[in-house]
Amino acid sequence: MNIYRTILGNTSSEEWRRRLLGADIDYIELDQWNAQKSRLLAVGVSGRAYPMAFERGERLHDGDIIQFDDKARSAAVVKIKLGDVLVISLAPLALRPFEEALAIALEVGHALGNQHWPAVVKGRSVYVPLTVDRKVMLGVMRTHNFSGVEFSFRTGKEVLPYLSPSEVRLLFGGTPSNGNHHSSVHHTHHAHHYTSTPYEPFL
Repeated sequence: MNIYRTILGNTSSEEWRRRLLGADIDYIELDQWNAQKSRLLAVGVSGRAYPMAFERGERLHDGDIIQFDDKARSAAVVKIKLGDVLVISLAPLALRPFEEALAIALEVGHALGNQHWPAVVKGRSVYVPLTVDRKVMLGVMRTHNFSGVEFSFRTGKEVLPYLSPSEVRLLFGGTPSNGNHHSSVHHTHHAHHYTSTPYEPFL
């Protein structure tokens, strides 16, 4: 059995888009958790198995090409599924007195902890993956009605560029891609990850 050890390119490249024109493409659908692995056995939509073994630290990205046969006009392309993310902006709290802003921020953290929702705190934003139905998350946020706190839902693709690999694993590892079912992620990743960054992407 052929083991795929090299990422040949990505469909975001104009060169590869041109080379893939007219080719029979077998898409390998992965969640972000499996895409982080250096060794895995995946199956394309065709049912064909793709054993992969990459160098440690190398990870798959959406659109990566692991197989291409120019003569046979066939290719295998990775498609990564990411769930939506609740983005809570704490930026408006910067205009409040320090003690008041701190109290509200702690209330937000306490509420997320009570729900056992994993979260990544980065800059002035809190990123929370959809581990339950979207309506449930909206209900929790509206019930608490945090003063001076803004929130909205973003796609995983939107927030991905701002996250480190460990933060990606926390947000997307084991979570459902559509947020419509309960997940066991809160049992294994009940933690808040703190980092400092010079930017805030969703102010």
